[in-house]
Parts: sequence; structure tokens; C-alpha cells
Amino acid sequence: MSGESVKVAVRVRPFNQREMDRKATSIIKMQGSMTMIHNPETPKEEPKKFSFDYSYWSHDGFVTNSDGVMEPTGGSPYASQRMVFDDLGQGVLNNAFEGYNCSLFAYGQTGSGKSYSMVGYGPNRGIVPITCDELFKTMQTNNDGSVRYEVTFSMLEIYNEQVRDLLSKDNPKGGLQVRQNPKLGMFYVENLKKVPVGSYTEIEKRMEQGTSSRTVASTNMNATSSRAHTVVTITFDQIIKNQMGSETKKSSVMNLVDLAGSERADSTGATGDRLKEGANINKSLSALGNVISALADLSMGKKKVMVPYRDSVLTKLLQNALGGNSKTIMIAALSPADINFDETLGTLRYADRAKKIKNQAVINENPMDKLIRELKEENDRLKNQLSGGIDMTANPQMTPEELAKMRQKMEEEIRAQLMANQEMLNDNAQNWDEKLSAARTETDAMAQEENREHSRRNKDAHLVNLNEDPMLSGVLFHFLQGEKTTFGRKDASPPPNICLTGLSIQKQHAVIINRKGEIEIEPASQGAKIKVNGMPLTGKVTLNHQDRVLFGSNHLYVFINPAKPQAPKDTPKEITYEFAQKEIAQAKGFTTGTGAGLTKEQQVAQEQILEILPMVSEVNAISEELNKQKSFEVVLISAAAQEGSGKGQGTQVMVKMKNLLNGNTWLWERGKFIDRRYIIQEMYQQYLDGEEVFNRSREEDPFWEPTEDVLVGTASVFLQSLSYALDFDDRLSITDYKGLEEGHLIVNITPCNQAGKSLDEDSFVDEPSELLGRPYHFKVSVRSAEIHKSRFSKGVLVKYKVPIVHDKEYTETKWVTGSLSPEFNHSRVIGIDKIKQEHLDFFDVGCITFCVYGKQEDIEGDPKLAKLTTKELRKMEQISTVAENGRRGTIFSQEPLLADQAHLKTEIVLMQRKYERLLQKERRMIQLCDEWSKKPTEEQEFAPFFRSVSAVANSTGTRLKTRVQLLNQVLKAQKAVREKRVTPQVTNSNSNTSEQPMSNGKTGDGDTVSLFVFGEEEGSLAAEAEKHNGIVPRERVANHHFPIETLVSQKKQAEAQAQGHHNHGTVTNGGGKPKEGSSTCTIM
Repeated sequence: MSGESVKVAVRVRPFNQREMDRKATSIIKMQGSMTMIHNPETPKEEPKKFSFDYSYWSHDGFVTNSDGVMEPTGGSPYASQRMVFDDLGQGVLNNAFEGYNCSLFAYGQTGSGKSYSMVGYGPNRGIVPITCDELFKTMQTNNDGSVRYEVTFSMLEIYNEQVRDLLSKDNPKGGLQVRQNPKLGMFYVENLKKVPVGSYTEIEKRMEQGTSSRTVASTNMNATSSRAHTVVTITFDQIIKNQMGSETKKSSVMNLVDLAGSERADSTGATGDRLKEGANINKSLSALGNVISALADLSMGKKKVMVPYRDSVLTKLLQNALGGNSKTIMIAALSPADINFDETLGTLRYADRAKKIKNQAVINENPMDKLIRELKEENDRLKNQLSGGIDMTANPQMTPEELAKMRQKMEEEIRAQLMANQEMLNDNAQNWDEKLSAARTETDAMAQEENREHSRRNKDAHLVNLNEDPMLSGVLFHFLQGEKTTFGRKDASPPPNICLTGLSIQKQHAVIINRKGEIEIEPASQGAKIKVNGMPLTGKVTLNHQDRVLFGSNHLYVFINPAKPQAPKDTPKEITYEFAQKEIAQAKGFTTGTGAGLTKEQQVAQEQILEILPMVSEVNAISEELNKQKSFEVVLISAAAQEGSGKGQGTQVMVKMKNLLNGNTWLWERGKFIDRRYIIQEMYQQYLDGEEVFNRSREEDPFWEPTEDVLVGTASVFLQSLSYALDFDDRLSITDYKGLEEGHLIVNITPCNQAGKSLDEDSFVDEPSELLGRPYHFKVSVRSAEIHKSRFSKGVLVKYKVPIVHDKEYTETKWVTGSLSPEFNHSRVIGIDKIKQEHLDFFDVGCITFCVYGKQEDIEGDPKLAKLTTKELRKMEQISTVAENGRRGTIFSQEPLLADQAHLKTEIVLMQRKYERLLQKERRMIQLCDEWSKKPTEEQEFAPFFRSVSAVANSTGTRLKTRVQLLNQVLKAQKAVREKRVTPQVTNSNSNTSEQPMSNGKTGDGDTVSLFVFGEEEGSLAAEAEKHNGIVPRERVANHHFPIETLVSQKKQAEAQAQGHHNHGTVTNGGGKPKEGSSTCTIM
């Protein structure tokens, strides 16, 4: 069918464990072929809608049957693996038998379910194995003797623009070459192994071989499997003999492509890296997007559109699948979680563009003799060109060297094409049965080895690999041999029992000794990097069942001991790569709890730490091997210290690079580091391939970075004092990202007028609410600093923002150079037109964070250090860091702990200021009392005394003022009692005051006593006393340590003696019976 559109399907998977830990919610809905996505940030907004050929709901509504296969429950829209194959895979199969080229590729972010749809897990087989199985089942039903079938299988991986043959043990340095057939215009992989297969079982074995090769490469080359594209190619030939005896070949090429994770570059946080364009890791996916967009434009009728197939290896190999002779299907895998909204929306838009592409698929059917004749003619023409007939139509301005280089390149292309043509001729000449027999011999040998290995797993102690890709975990097995098993590089002498390749692997790396069932591991040479259960190995350690062992930077294994299968307590039933990485992170000082107790921000940071720690370890190892004199470290940077990052929300995971010679440091955002790490990987691979990597310019070196101002640390000042119009002056600690002290900063926050003049003490307010509605000014002063590290004497600067006035830009002090005790003498007046509640709330809990920056210069450093290797320098750095700080690492809880300490310190300073002012007023009141006591009796009038005390009280702090106000109320109440207007009595039935006559028919102050109450209940008691005319129930103060009973008893006896009887002052209870003791007391 001419001009058929690419078929596009989308499939949404269940929540994974990470999403469940984060309490994610679903943002995907499906109705028929329509898929809708909701933006979690704008829940009221209409969902975005996309229409595809198929929308598969595989999120929920399924059960697992006895065979382990997931099936839909009754009435559920769940799309099973079989349903997906029936819609997509069966079409591929049918087209193959008709002679069309077919392509099926899966697209989506890492972990979205691409591999599950393509390959599947366990009994839930994906499209690729079911298609292969059904292919051979259909072939077996053929009873036509004039038709025979030939099937070949190949499997390759594209990583960092290099092609690896996954069915071959020997891959050339730099990967296999991708060539273009000049006649057909198609690209092909030179020397790619194509294995004849005669059954689905043989394909299954070859896929296992390919997966094992992926695992070895991922471990040895430190490749990130989620960033690699895997291409399985099945060539299906039908040779049909006609009645004349001549043969016609109907050929179909089926490309089944599992693309790398489609994480957007900006989602990792990469911004403005000078070497970002040099990273090949995202090149192929971005090129694929450009090709799809160009093809969509062509299909929509646009002209003069250049399709950039040549921009990457992947697009070269997919040229036929996307814009040529192929029937193509794309399946886009979706995460349903709100935390992946951006990536999922990007995937939907990508798929929406792809569905606009139209291909021109034709049946590939040609007579065999014609094919052979054309190949021979093509070879003759190419040989003539090589013998001197190359048409060198060149630019006349080209130099002789450029012409020679061009001729050499053309000769290479011609020779490669000759070899490819000759290979096709040899294939046609060789009997198919012979080729199949030779391939089966190799497959049988692999199957026998696998059977032997499988039987050993249940009885012999061994190590089994862990990989970030679940499909690549549990693939490699290393069995312990006899009493002693050695690990190391293959170039060691004598050769080790188990060869490991990769970063930080020494020639003699480790030894595992079996002492009558007790298995121990120890380093085989000094400095060998080994970790057991996350902890560095320095001596001999006994291995237990399910212990985790890391050799070098990337060889991560689980130890299995069938003879003693009891794992230590608290070991999980299933050991995963994530668990092992959490263990390593914990050993480095990072908290790695599950969702419980962690904020959403901390959960995101934890995920990023676990992702980035192995990468940092790898880059450090490359730095050591290439002697780059740089070290790398994962750090957590608080929101306040993220000046210029554009984020400003929550703690950010970053990587610190340090020059070990001069101490200069740089902070790289996570995305920048990830991209830079791929360039470093590429450089290291070139080094292994024998290429020159040491003489490149600084600008091309991924380990070099121009100097920049570095954040020394931060200091925060809380603003509670401003709520009471008090100034705050303090020597603040400057702390780095680890909470370690880097110096001190002297700052002052002072309430002032518009001109910046400080307010006098009478401006002090009792309650912050008194400021509401008023204009308010305060002055921020940065006086000076004291910096500990001498390298920052080149220059120090302070930056800060005042959030309450919505500063967009940072306020900066001047640079002060040549001193570790810089004097800034900086001040800024902040004005607020009218104080609102939001301002008071900010004063109560908010703060101003001062970022202290140091100037760095690109200097040579200590010449003595230059003589040391990077490994020695890093060792020195680690020792000095532990010695200086007493600890290593960064923990989540450090930042809030420091904030709490700063907040408490501010509160203490504020309370001290209040206390000092209250002491002054108290001393003045004592002085007043003393003065009045010395006056003659006739001058000791209550009213003037009361006015004097009130004047002092009303200019002091809230608590003392409240007490004096209550004293005034009590005095008034007592005067009223004496005047027989109020009787302050309370019955036991309730605590309200009531006007009741005394039991003897007289009125007076009864058994009311005067008390001062201090402590936590002071505020509530004061409020209650004020509400009830200065009186509170006795029960409310029963727990206070003063002798109420004694006071009451003494007072009653004195009153009785004065009045000549002993029964005055009793209080009746709820039943009217006399009651001993006081029911109320007065707070003065």
C-alpha cells in the first residue's frame, strides 16, 4: 500500500515502587484511541487530548494467573501483552510474509515500560519474542515444497554514537563502521554478524547472548544502559522456485528497536554548559526528533525540506524505517505519575508528530540470478574505480593534502562496498543448510554451557551481577574455584581466575578464600577499591549469603552461598541495584529512608543522589587514571544558596569539582555533570582505543573549567526583633553546604526612619499587631567578616535578597581584596509603605540569607603537589577533610538543624533584649516604692502612687505590663469589695465569679490571696484573670510551688484574731456546706 502512515500506539504502565513511595497520582486517562493528560499544577485546566491508532491502558485492572501471566479482570480495559501483539506484532508478521520491510520501535523515558512492551519479563513475553515464536510456527505450517525459508538474526547496540555487535565477542576499537550502499542509498553496519536461526529457541538463546554482552559492556565500559539503543534485526527470506526451476527471493527486514530513555536535556537541569554540544549521548535521540519533524513536514505537503538522516548513527540505520521502504509502527511508553508530567507530555507530542509520517512500502521480490548478476557487475565497476578510474571532481581551491585525504576516503568506501557485495555473493553460494548447521553447533555449545552453569548455581558459591537495568541484573555469574579465587585484570601475571575490566580494577585486585565453608574476601593489593555492603574493605572480611560486593567503580555483585543460605538479619528477600546503591550512599553519610518522614523535596533529592553517586565514583576513577588532578563530590545546596540557578525551590543536588593543586572549586548542576560525564566517558574510551587525549586544548578538555566566584558559605539572620521594633546585632556563623563553619559575618538589623536613623527605645511595641497599618523602615548593615581559609584572601563579596519586599536582583557589597577580615561597611534601608499581617508573619519566621562569595584565580598551585598523582592527591584530600571536620558527607537533616539553631539564637537575643528592658523598669518601680515608703504618712496617697507605677508599667514589656494592669484591676476589685459591691467567691461547681453574700452576712475580701505566677501558664492565667476581674480558680494554680494552704490559713487566723472569732471567711461548696481553704487566687 503506497503512502501508508506510520502507525502509532501509546501504552501506560502501572505505578512503580518509586512512584508509590512518592504517593504519586495518575494524570493519564484513555477513552478508546484517545489519550488525555492532566497537568497536576493546574487541576482545573482542561486536559490535553491526543488521538492515536491505539491507546493501551495497562495501568490497573489486571490479575496474575497461575502461570504468572497478567490478564484483565472482568470488564477491565487492561491491555495484556497478547493484546498488544495481536494489534501490532501480528501486523509486522503478516507484512513480513508479504515481503515488506517492517519496523517497530519503542519510545519513552527511562522506566516508562519500553522494554516490557518490546521484550517483556518472565512469562509476560513482549512483542519481539512473540513475533519470533509466531514466525516459526507459521513457517512450520507451510506444506508447499516450492517455498523454503531462511531466517537470520542480528543484534546491535548504539551507545555514544558507537555501534557494538552484541553477538560477537570481538568489537573493533571505536565500534563498527556504518557505511552507505552507493547504489541503494541505504546505510548498513559493516561486518555485523548475522546468525542463521532455525527455531524460536535458537533466537531466544541468541537474545540471551546479546543481553549478556550488553551487561558485560555496561559494566566494563561504565555505560549507562538506559542511554543505549538496542536494535534487533530479523531478515526473513522466502525463496520460491517456479516451474522453470529458477528461484525468486522475497525478502523482508524486520527492525525491532528499543530506543534509549527520552529524558529531556533540560529535565536533568543542564543549562549553559560550554561542552554540551559535544555530548553524543543525546545526539541520536535529538537527531531522531529532527528527522521525524522533517518527515512530518514533508507528509503535510511542505517542500524543500531536508531530512537530516546523516546527523546520527541511529537515524542512518532507521532511514528506511522512517522515510522509505518500510511499514512502521511506533509504540510510545508512558508513565502515569504526576511527578513525570513533563516527560510524559513530551512523549505524547513526539508520538503525535510521528503519526503524520507517510512511507512508501514496496514488496522486495527479485529473481535470484538477477541479484547475483547485478552484484557481480557492481563489483567489476568498483574494481575498475580502484585501479585508477576514481572520478575526483573536487573544488579547485583544495590543497594536494586535502585531495589525497579525499581520495583515501573514497577508496575506503569502495573497498568496504566490495567486501559487502562479496559477502552477499558468498552467502548465496554457500548452502543454507551448512550455514544453519554451523550456527546451531555454536548455539548448542552455548546451551550446554548454560545448563552446566545453571546446575552449579544450586550448589557452588558464586557472585551474580547487579545492574541499574533490571533486564541486565542476574545475567553474569562468577563461580568460586577451590580454596582460593583471584580477581583482577587479564594482563596480570599470573592471570586471575576471574578477569574484570574497567575503571579502578587493579591487576591483582581481590582474593576470596574458602576455609572449609567459611568464605573470606580481602584486597589483593594495596589501594584496591572494594566495598562490602557499602563499606570500604581494608582487610579480611567474612562473606555472608546475599552480601553485596563492589569491585572498582562499576562491578557490583551479590554473593550467593547455597551451602549457608541464611542471610544476616534485616537483609531484604530480594537484593536490587537500588538497595545496593542506597547502602553505598548511607556509608558516605547520606540519609536514604523511604517515603516515610521525608518531604517530597527530600525524596527527589534522594533519587538524584542515588542516580549520581555511581557516576561521580566513575568520573573520579577516570580522573585518577588520566591523572587530571581533579576530584568530584556530590553536594546538597540549600535553596537560599542557589543564586543564579533559576530554581530557588528546595535543596538541589549538585556536583562539586575541585582542583587538587590550587584548591579552586566549581559547582555543577546535576544535568551539566551528567552531560559532562558522557564527554569524559567518550574521552576515556578514546584513550583505551589508543587515541591521543592528553594534548587537546583546555577548551576541549571536559575536566577544565574557567574560574568563577565560589560560594564560601551562607549566614542567615532571623527577623523576629523587627516585630517589636528592636534592633539585632550579631556575629553570625558562615556555614558551607555541609554545615561546617567557614568564618563569621557581622550584621545588624535596625528599625529606623526613612533616612536610616535608628529609632529610640520608646518605639518598642508590646505586641507586633501594634505595627499594623503603619509605615515601617529597617536598615540592613553588613559590617565585616572573618574568613578561615587563606585562599579567599583574593577577594570576598556578600550578596543577599530581602524576600518580604520581593527583591528580584541580589544586593551586593563591594569586593574586598587582600584580607581575611574584610570590612564591608555596607548598609541598605528597606521601606514598607504599610505593615500587613503577611509582613508580621515573615518577621516571625522569615530570614535574610547572606551568601558569601570568594574570588578564585587560575594559578599553578603548590609545585610539590604537582609531583603527586591524582590518586595520591585525592587520598590526601580525604585524610585532611576527615581530620579537619571529624566527619564526611552531607545529610538531609543538616540544613533544617542549622536553620533551627539560627532561629533559636535570634529568639534568645530577642528575649535578652526584652529582659534587659524589663529589668530596667522593674528597678525603676522598686525605686518608686522605696521613695514612696520614705514619705510622711500624710503624703502617701494611693492615687499619685498608682499613676507613677502605671506610667512606668505602660512603657515596658508585655508580661510585666500585663501584671501591673492586673494589679490595677485587683486594687479596684478589692476597693469594690470593701465598699460591699462585689463578693469574690467561686463555688466548686464552676470557676466563674459570682456576687453572693458571705456566710456571716457580711462582705469583704474573703479568702482571696495575692500571688505572682511565673512559668509556661503565665500567659493563659493572665488572660483568665483579666477576664474575671483579676481572679482565677485555685485549681488552676494548684501545681505551682507556693504554699497556698499556709498563706490562706495565716490570713484567716489574722483576720479572726482581729475580729474576735474564727469562722469568718469560709466558702460554701456547691451543696451549701462549709469548705476549708481557698477556691480562688489573685495574680498580681
